[in-house]
Amino acid sequence: MTTPHWIELDGVVNMRDVGGLPTTDGGTVATGRLLRSDNLQDLSAADIEALERLGVTDVVDLRSNVELTLEGPGPLHERALTHHHHSLFRDDVREVSAEDALVLPWSKQDQAEADAQPRLDDDYWASHYLGYLAHRPDSVSAALQVVARSEGATIVHCAAGKDRTGTVVGLALAVAGVSDDDVVADYVATGERIERIVARLMTRPAYGEVLKDQPLDHHQPRPETMRRILEVLAERHGGAAGWLVEQGWTDAEVDALRASLRA
Repeated sequence: MTTPHWIELDGVVNMRDVGGLPTTDGGTVATGRLLRSDNLQDLSAADIEALERLGVTDVVDLRSNVELTLEGPGPLHERALTHHHHSLFRDDVREVSAEDALVLPWSKQDQAEADAQPRLDDDYWASHYLGYLAHRPDSVSAALQVVARSEGATIVHCAAGKDRTGTVVGLALAVAGVSDDDVVADYVATGERIERIVARLMTRPAYGEVLKDQPLDHHQPRPETMRRILEVLAERHGGAAGWLVEQGWTDAEVDALRASLRA
């Protein structure tokens, strides 16, 4: 596993370029193609200029509709980038307003609803992540299409840059040919900054009240979670590429995603 390529900016704490990760056939993931991040609400003017110098052309926002409503689109929307909003929750089938502030992925109300649904795996967090694939395959697929087609670098982000972003980036890296061990290592790298991530979210209107009573350990990424996701993809779908084919991707489109990520 290579050392995480952190991108140090004033307005984020969990942004990194996944470039440089080795592939199982001796290649590497290209730098300047796929960046993963926590939310982008606090980017400074200097941050935005730095991202433009890095060649960012596309932003994939995986936040829910209520998060977008409460937090706003963020300062990058003022620049000539292409923005793509693909929520990983089924808020496309129910109306969400600002009064629904606590209906967030980690809120007590949302958790009660999730616990009432059949578990998709014995591992709690793996079940949660598999729910993204089961209930919003359209959004996961669309996010990866952006990565495949973007002319420059794509930033994929949610709130913390851990769960939703981790799932989408994990699939991308698996398709690129990165080993399971290195996909897992990239996922858990967020843990190096989890205290700073949570502290930052605590200051945001959409997250502070919800997070204040949660122990920090609850947010720590665990390697067994991502490893289980990769195992399920292999066992049930023939891997991440097989899952994409089941969503309607052609072999040529899968190859294009892989090629876009390779150096």
